[in-house]
Amino acid sequence: MVQLGLIGLGKMGFNMRERLRAAGHEVVGYDRNPDVTDTTSLEDLVSKLDGPRIVWIMVPAGEPTRQTVTELGNLLSEGDMVIDGGNSKYTDDKLNAELLAAKKIGYVDCGVSGGVWGKDNGYGLMVGGTAADVERAMPIFDALRPEGPREEGFSHAGSVGAGHYAKMIHNGIEYGMMQAFAEGFELLEAAKVVDDVPAVIKGWQRGTVVRSWLLDLLVRALDEDPELDDLEGYVEDSGEGRWTLEEAINNAVPAPVISAALFARFASRQEHSAAMRAVAALRNQFGGHAVKKVGG
Repeated sequence: MVQLGLIGLGKMGFNMRERLRAAGHEVVGYDRNPDVTDTTSLEDLVSKLDGPRIVWIMVPAGEPTRQTVTELGNLLSEGDMVIDGGNSKYTDDKLNAELLAAKKIGYVDCGVSGGVWGKDNGYGLMVGGTAADVERAMPIFDALRPEGPREEGFSHAGSVGAGHYAKMIHNGIEYGMMQAFAEGFELLEAAKVVDDVPAVIKGWQRGTVVRSWLLDLLVRALDEDPELDDLEGYVEDSGEGRWTLEEAINNAVPAPVISAALFARFASRQEHSAAMRAVAALRNQFGGHAVKKVGG
């Protein structure tokens, strides 16, 4: 049994706490939401943990994580360890690790995949840090990862920053896969050759080379709403796709699929695209192609 402090009990953190407790570990959680928190403050959380402590952070990337790491640096003691399980940019990890190292506090970054299904299915984990720190936290990682061979649900990707870098690339790939399924769905709908589009997509779940968990989730969505008419085609991006493209540029690696998927998300937010209005105007000017007037 391992004792763990867990900061951030949102959709992911709450389920992680439940999975860890089900595995027999003691988890002391903190969240601003009084309905789910076990403690009243970070200071209260730290006081409830026996040394040497392990504290896992599951808060939004960027300044919220940075502030939490800084505050923990003032509360924890030499020999304690912090794990950042959020979607921080990998370059932030070096800064966090250096801040804590000055106080002889360990730091591990952990990319976590699995979403709201992780409580039951387990989470894919990509970890960065020293071998000693990773080994120390291994009972926690083993409880969170899916059942089966460790190497199929967990990887020690390298030194600090490597875990979040691996998760960043993972999410970039995810962008491309989601976009391919979405475009296939739209084409099946638009062509009017296939009578039952949801049935075709469901029929891909076994025996085909595109079968995957993402496909299973699309089938689930179509079971609930066969035309997906209840949804607006507005899609946000959480940062990892952009960071992946930055890395592709920095390393001169072609990434046309991921870039197209990211730009498609940008396009989804434009109710009246200035760029596409310009394209329509140009087609009308050089070829006399028909255009649709606003309100017409």
